[in-house]
Amino acid sequence: MELIIANSKKEKKDFLNFYISQYHNHELRRDSLSGLLKGILFETSVMSKSIEILPLIVKNNDEIVMCCLLAKASRMQEYLQMSFFESKEYCIEGFNLVYEKAEEISKKWQTKFICASLNIHVNYGLGYLKDSYSKPQSFGMAHNEAFIHDYFESYGFSGIDMVTFHKNMEADFTLISDKLRQKLKSKYSVRHADFKNMEREAKIYTRINNDAFRNHPFYYKRVEEEDLELFKDFKMLLRPENLLFVLKDNIEVGFMLWYPDFHQLMSSKETVGLKTVINNKLFNHKIDEFKIVEMGIIEEEQKKGAILALFDYCFNLTKGRYKSFESGWVLKENIMSGNFGYKWADGVCKNYVAYIKEL
Repeated sequence: MELIIANSKKEKKDFLNFYISQYHNHELRRDSLSGLLKGILFETSVMSKSIEILPLIVKNNDEIVMCCLLAKASRMQEYLQMSFFESKEYCIEGFNLVYEKAEEISKKWQTKFICASLNIHVNYGLGYLKDSYSKPQSFGMAHNEAFIHDYFESYGFSGIDMVTFHKNMEADFTLISDKLRQKLKSKYSVRHADFKNMEREAKIYTRINNDAFRNHPFYYKRVEEEDLELFKDFKMLLRPENLLFVLKDNIEVGFMLWYPDFHQLMSSKETVGLKTVINNKLFNHKIDEFKIVEMGIIEEEQKKGAILALFDYCFNLTKGRYKSFESGWVLKENIMSGNFGYKWADGVCKNYVAYIKEL
């Protein structure tokens, strides 16, 4: 068993190819993050300018069995991330090598915590799948084997529980009364994103994110250049309706990002890319589930109805077009989001866990 620091161009390609191999030719998984990983490994993305990385691969008899990208974001100095961690099969000997290196680098980089399942920033996913291993992976969420949890639990990591919610959109339901809807309309308005003015929209999105999630676990302040890059990466897949802004007094105070579950259009051998874009234009009507991926309301407008205005608008927009939706992850301890989810959704869809350990 050998631990290799993947610093050379060839070793980075080997890292990337192994990561991709974990998703290609798998009936339930789809590859939606290798493009992000490639930009970070080869330092071509905007995000790579603000992070330190150390790519690790573990070989057994010249075969790669494990990979992990150790990373520290400049705006999250206390955390060493074990990101993009993949393991072909359970191999505690290989994990021992990775974890020992993580502890060593943590001392060098002077971090206080090690976290696992965060891929650089929460916008790119958080949490390992904890159940529902026989269900397909939805776009933007993790899919892994159950043994992944054994690694972190055996090393004394604490778990942070998260859930996603599911709703049947074909059943009759009423989110809010007509009286409340009119009251909300007198206070808030909702608009679609204008991707012809992408720089302006990215700036608004960044501002709201940094206000809404300032106290959220693992969140660190975004910069406009990173969000603009994120928008550009997904521009060909998204329609203006997929990014909704809620306004009060003509000022954006919140947003909702939703989109069709593009994984339903992807084959098991496919990476998100041009083929996905073409299929989305030709066969978008074949997608029967959508994802409510992210929502954010500025602090002073929380619990005042802005989020209801977004949900009501989105549900009216998608009713009759999709059979169901799944939410992005919600912290299980977040009583406000959790109770709201239990109220407007049919129940929990999947459970996820993120890991953290204080050194």
